[in-house]
Amino acid sequence: MRVTNRGAKRVLTAVVAALTLGVATPAVADAATGSGWNDWACRPTAAHPQPVVLVHGLGANDSVNWFFHAPKIAGAGYCVFSLTYGTGVLGPGVGGLASMRDSATQLGRFVDRVRTATGAAKVDIVGHSEGSTMPAYYLKYGGGAPKVAHFVGFGANYRGTTLGGIDALAKALLTTVPGLGVILKTACGACTEYLAPSAFLDDLARGGVHVAGPAYTSIVSRYDEVVTPYTSGVLNERGATDIVLQDFCPSDASGHLSQAIDPNVTGLILHALDASYRPSCTPFTLPL
Repeated sequence: MRVTNRGAKRVLTAVVAALTLGVATPAVADAATGSGWNDWACRPTAAHPQPVVLVHGLGANDSVNWFFHAPKIAGAGYCVFSLTYGTGVLGPGVGGLASMRDSATQLGRFVDRVRTATGAAKVDIVGHSEGSTMPAYYLKYGGGAPKVAHFVGFGANYRGTTLGGIDALAKALLTTVPGLGVILKTACGACTEYLAPSAFLDDLARGGVHVAGPAYTSIVSRYDEVVTPYTSGVLNERGATDIVLQDFCPSDASGHLSQAIDPNVTGLILHALDASYRPSCTPFTLPL
């Protein structure tokens, strides 16, 4: 299926608005209804013993970021759960703004809730963008490694981003505009943590991002316009699997945001969770 029809473009418009402004339109929010995810009565099966915890990106929320992938993962037989974390001054619909250290603690509580509700010893974590960075911190410093079997990040980012050079302007403003740093840290602690060098990124990188225990998979796109360079999401560490979307599927033009509705990403997620699943390459031509 080539995703180029008018309906797909409307969906992408909603996703772009949501992931950049953190506002879920009713049409997108309703997509979660009856989808089979966040069903707290779900119990894992022998085939898929770990429930899957979905972690959204900066400025998004769980309903918007996961309306495409979550039903498909649930439809493959997994118990699937998601949370909106790190909300702040922009209200409950805009997540990922708090310091990633604090959000990692929040994720840890949610993981424990899922484990208790489902009876599972471990969960799998799948995250988009900040949903890769923050959980990596949770696994390394928040006691998460013994509780997680598979960790899959797409649109991944472990070393920060230059935003195509905009980071230089941001740093200049932070050093010259009195009080701006305090305001930004209060409104979006995660934003300042992404501007390398930062104490958060230094801590995450020290000794390697990867820790023993979970199976790490990192999915990146050469056309990512938010995580720049895209190699910020390449772990290149022993025990981790790195996948460049275009190496798997040359006809995939996905950037950063559109990975949230990319069927090739869905397939790679399912393969990372269960090696017996065989993903196929689907032409995907939405380059955002």
